[in-house]
Amino acid sequence: MKSVLSVFASLALLAVFSVSASAAEDVLKGEVKTLEGKKVDLSEYKGKVLLIVNVASKCGKTPQYEPLQALYEQYGEQGFAVLGFPCNQFGKQEPGTASEIREFCTEKYDVTFPMFEKIEVNGDGTSPLYTKLKSYDSDPGDVKWNFEKFLIGKDGEVVARFRTRVEPDDKKVIQAIETELKKEN
Repeated sequence: MKSVLSVFASLALLAVFSVSASAAEDVLKGEVKTLEGKKVDLSEYKGKVLLIVNVASKCGKTPQYEPLQALYEQYGEQGFAVLGFPCNQFGKQEPGTASEIREFCTEKYDVTFPMFEKIEVNGDGTSPLYTKLKSYDSDPGDVKWNFEKFLIGKDGEVVARFRTRVEPDDKKVIQAIETELKKEN
């Protein structure tokens, strides 16, 4: 009887770990569109370290574009990317069209990291990507404001979440990025 219970306990534990692993891998499943409307399969980013950020052009935190771009330039050749997702859900601070957003980011901040179409990060229209990101075990829940940052490891798992007030060049963010970059695929 003990061995039967032991087998059931082991199977239950295995099922829990399998669900967790599947959920993590799902972060990089699905398609998104660039600001120019080109479809991108998120699986193209598998094996990279990513900082996924909901951005806005008319926010008090908009100057975070500058350190985000600096991180992209500093670590890009090491397998790191910043992915920007404009969102108009917080104070209507991203009202522009895709071309207006591109023009603003390029002219004001020389943004060269990938930028995607405007999305919703909360509510009924939440993008599938953000539904997955917000289920991060250590810090689940809705996005509170613009420029929240999710760090994704090479294995496709969310490894950290940094709220709006944490600047992209904060020591905690840089240390987390460098730690993930050192890990094997």
